[in-house]
Amino acid sequence: QVQLVESGGGLVQAGDSLRLSCTASGRTASFNWVAWFRQAPGKDREFLGTITRDDTNTIYADSAKGRFTISADNAKNTVDLQMNKLKPEDTAVYYCAASTTSSIMIPRIEQYDYWGQGTQVTVSS
Repeated sequence: QVQLVESGGGLVQAGDSLRLSCTASGRTASFNWVAWFRQAPGKDREFLGTITRDDTNTIYADSAKGRFTISADNAKNTVDLQMNKLKPEDTAVYYCAASTTSSIMIPRIEQYDYWGQGTQVTVSS
């Protein structure tokens, strides 16, 4: 089993930056990719980006390109999501997820086997 814990969420103002972290424990050698998703009230869970645990390959959703950056530290078993120029519409619960799939070309939510509990990000205008 793999346990994922997100941290770093909170209340910020529009234009601010925020860095979320996802820390993995347990059978960390079993997964290859970690992704960040978010879910706003009343909306579907939205894919933001995914990264290999060795930080060699990253795939971003179009909505995340330019403002969001994902990075991985394999030694620390952490994957961070750096979010810049935040907007009120970025308000959501942010989740990290891990996949045991060896190769991901087009990320899909069903490819991710383990999920964290989520961390709330609220952006005020």
